[in-house]
Amino acid sequence: MPDGATVTQSAFPTPRRFPRYTLKVPVRVIAQKSGHPVIVQGRGDELNEGGLAVFAGIELKVDEEIAVEFTPPYKGQPIRVRCVVRDRQGYNYGVAFLVQNDDDERRAHEIRFVLRGMGLPI
Repeated sequence: MPDGATVTQSAFPTPRRFPRYTLKVPVRVIAQKSGHPVIVQGRGDELNEGGLAVFAGIELKVDEEIAVEFTPPYKGQPIRVRCVVRDRQGYNYGVAFLVQNDDDERRAHEIRFVLRGMGLPI
């Protein structure tokens, strides 16, 4: 598991398509601002097959497309996932993974594989 990462099952079940799990892991949020890439360090708090909860000190709008890079537990290399912001409360964002091409599908498969490897239900 990467330095600074911890994993536990979320204590509060919610009506979601996928079960979500607490995941404390450093993330990089990559956004386009005025036509230029902006990279901000943040924290990933929850992960599931469809998305991630992120805390980052950047102003993002609901429906904005971004990328999030993180190293999942039990995986040596970071992955960069294209996302869309679905929810915002202050600097806490709920982002959904975009799966629109073969590259996106490969990354979604990597996340599913990681979750299975952790023994978590999918």
